[in-house]
Amino acid sequence: MSSKVSLLPIDVDTYEPHELHAGERDWTETNCYIDLWIELLSALGLDPHPANACALSAGFQGDQWMFIKYEPEDMRDLYGIDVGEMNIWRSVIDHVVEQLKFGRFLTVEVDSFYLPDTAGVAYQIAHTKTTIVPNVVDVDNRYLEYFHNAGYFALDGDDFDRIFNLIDPDPRVLLPYIELVDMSRMQVRPDLVEVAVKVAHRHLSLAPADNPIDALAARIDSDLPTLADEGLENFHLYAFGMLRQCGVTAELAADFCSWLASNGVHGEETLTEAAGHYLDVSHGMKSLQMQLARAARGRKVDLAQSLSAVEQSWGSATSLMRQWHAN
Repeated sequence: MSSKVSLLPIDVDTYEPHELHAGERDWTETNCYIDLWIELLSALGLDPHPANACALSAGFQGDQWMFIKYEPEDMRDLYGIDVGEMNIWRSVIDHVVEQLKFGRFLTVEVDSFYLPDTAGVAYQIAHTKTTIVPNVVDVDNRYLEYFHNAGYFALDGDDFDRIFNLIDPDPRVLLPYIELVDMSRMQVRPDLVEVAVKVAHRHLSLAPADNPIDALAARIDSDLPTLADEGLENFHLYAFGMLRQCGVTAELAADFCSWLASNGVHGEETLTEAAGHYLDVSHGMKSLQMQLARAARGRKVDLAQSLSAVEQSWGSATSLMRQWHAN
């Protein structure tokens, strides 16, 4: 009897990432959580674009830009999918196998050190936290297929054992954070656009009152003198949390506004114009990341003009979205 369990019939070798991960984008990957949800929603036959409404309520959190996620309330409203933390009372692999049999996915925090798809970045190089969604598990053959970042991948052998802490389990290793994805009420909503508009208004009502780029710019300016002293490894972490996540937020906000406009939502011109300004922020953050890399190497850089341009673009985009929200 085969030990293999699976949920979606997907071929690792022929899998094509969603257009939100297209190579010509500013940020071909966003963060591990949103990336895997883009691919999972697409694999389920659902459009991930409306979930990008979460970008409209993002802001700066003092020492980092908000790490945005597709929110459980949005997932329930848009797709009928319930996502919530799962209680782990036995081994992770046992939970994964049984929930797949029940027709449910789990999002599982794992160590990128054992994920072959991160070769050259983390695989066998660095221990970093990330999130995957297993889809195919064969315990006897130590084989796993999973959604991660911008694609769908496979691993086996020692990587399988290590990813699930199966070799000489260390009781000091904390159990991972796991979410249960219940799709029993999932649906392709005929009124998806109307629901997405409501979700957008909810996020806009939670958006920062002030321009968060102002505080971000001030923090970067204060950090600049010491950036070169902290090394390139720290720079990459800094840029991910400060610049990349801001740029990602802006590009996803632009995607969402363009999606609304293309679906005939009221205020099409306003939405299209706002999308353009959000894209300017995305482009600007990518440029700033390169400038900041030079600073991390000890070179003098003047970021004032670039930061000012990004502040203005964000302000223009959010002003337009407030107008749209009010109407």
